Amino acid sequence: MDEKERLEHYRKMTETPVSRLICRLAVPTIISMLVSAIYNTADTFFVSQLGTSAAGAVGIVFSIMAIIQAIGFTIGMGAGNILSRQLGARKDEEATVTASSGFAFALVLSVILAAAGIAFRPQIMRILGATETILPYAEAYASYIFLGCPVMCLSFVMNNYLRAEGKAFYGMIGITTGGLLNIALDPLFIFTLGFGTAGAAMATALSQLISFLILLSFFLMGKSSVRISLRKVSLKIRMYRDIIVIGLPTLARQGLASVASVALNVMAAAFGDAAVAAMSISGRITMFAFSAMLGFGQGFQPVASFNYGAKKYRRVREATRFTAVTGTVIMLFASIMCFVLASAIIAAFRGSDPEVMEIGVKSLRAQMLLMPLTGLVTAANMGLQSTGKAAPATVLSMARQGIFFLPIILILPRILGIDGVILAQPASDALSFLLAVFLFVRFMRGLREQEKGSEAD
Repeated sequence: MDEKERLEHYRKMTETPVSRLICRLAVPTIISMLVSAIYNTADTFFVSQLGTSAAGAVGIVFSIMAIIQAIGFTIGMGAGNILSRQLGARKDEEATVTASSGFAFALVLSVILAAAGIAFRPQIMRILGATETILPYAEAYASYIFLGCPVMCLSFVMNNYLRAEGKAFYGMIGITTGGLLNIALDPLFIFTLGFGTAGAAMATALSQLISFLILLSFFLMGKSSVRISLRKVSLKIRMYRDIIVIGLPTLARQGLASVASVALNVMAAAFGDAAVAAMSISGRITMFAFSAMLGFGQGFQPVASFNYGAKKYRRVREATRFTAVTGTVIMLFASIMCFVLASAIIAAFRGSDPEVMEIGVKSLRAQMLLMPLTGLVTAANMGLQSTGKAAPATVLSMARQGIFFLPIILILPRILGIDGVILAQPASDALSFLLAVFLFVRFMRGLREQEKGSEAD
């Protein structure tokens, strides 16, 4: 990218009305998130045709995929937020060092995770809540997920880099291509070639490899504002410390999603394979609905971080407010649709099992009741993270599936039985919203004070 293009990009990020800019950046990120959610849901749909235990296996291995995603998103968002502020401050060479270091960091961690997973696969599946009937399916599915771990992780990193630069369209191309390929390959590998549960994982790993190659090509061809080069990898510990600190909210959010999934599977397993399958299916549908909000929030993040680096605090405030209001409307619409169509949705996955139907419909509707609250929660969380306020952002990230959810999921089922499993997430969402309101108000007040200080200077 030459100097003229850099200046044009700077003006776009700092002068375009924030509502228009966020929507422009959010469309490709929403598409990317929805496609990712669709192919995850497609795995559940096709595998569920093999039986209730097979459907439960997808929920078990989802915890592993959440860990892989946690590493990729933690490093990608940590380094991405740093490099976005560096680009906003016109420190382009420093941004390239940040990008290269984050890429190398993710590669090392993902290779270690893949090796450990392959070596201890049966033990890990049992720890994650697999029953004896689910275990064979879970092992078959997990084997290829571990093999594809490095390319999956690095794809998440590069996608976040492109989004942080304000070039989410390129990221959308890579993620969407892989996602559509995954959907096409699932029935081919599972049924036509007869690979069963392992076929779904093969399709996922292969599609992620294609996404990785497409995303990498954008950096190698100079389509990005930063470069990825092994010669630019930093040897300073501070670099990796800063990436982790800024990425902590994401690690908390994604990592605790994995822990929460394990706890949910373990508690549901006490009520049989049907309960595990039902919670897995309703969880995937909920994540699909929530992915629209995550995509919109990820369109907001580069606007917030870039303008914060450029000391345009009024624009950061406007962007945060717009994201909270618009996100609430988006999630209200998604929640109404899922609540009304709950029976038809669950039936499409496992309508032949009446127990899965009963638990799944009740769970999906319960989770949709408070889903609109995630609009403000996401805006507050991503606003804090994008502006380098790691401590409150991390606390808020830990709230929904950690601080509040884990005690609730361990206690409520012992009191209410399977209803306790179903109501754990909605209860956690309500408490997370109350915390988010407090942090949102404080964050907006702080931006107003910084704006006044900047005007005085």
